[in-house]
Amino acid sequence: MDPSEHRVVPLRGFSDLKVGEVFNLPSRTIGEANFAAFQTVSLDNHPIHYDVEYCKRLGYPAPLAHGLQVLSFTAAGAGLFPHVIGEKLIGFIEVNAKFLKAVFPGDTLYPALTISELTPQRTTGIVAMRATVHNQKSELVLDGVHRYLMKL
Repeated sequence: MDPSEHRVVPLRGFSDLKVGEVFNLPSRTIGEANFAAFQTVSLDNHPIHYDVEYCKRLGYPAPLAHGLQVLSFTAAGAGLFPHVIGEKLIGFIEVNAKFLKAVFPGDTLYPALTISELTPQRTTGIVAMRATVHNQKSELVLDGVHRYLMKL
């Protein structure tokens, strides 16, 4: 057994990737414990994320998830993409996102990354991926773009 040959999926190079290819990430139901854990890590103590009565006064049925918490569900490392390109991955170089709908405790999130652009350079290439998160009602709650630099 050669540990360097142990792979989750076959390795692929930049030229093997295709625009439109989808990498679904695991779905997750986000609960109050997730909210509390993210609040602890982020140090974001705004009451919109933890004070039920404050949220009700604003017209929300419950606290809202932190936007960055929702964005974190699009982390490529939660899915197969980094395994597909293996050691050719140099780094995650850019992210942008629009938060389109509120996420509440009990919502189930369905993140996906879809290759939207492949830009070859001399020795590297940039993989642009549309990052989306839908909720259990099929509503788009986040839409954005990730960019990854990889060796050719």
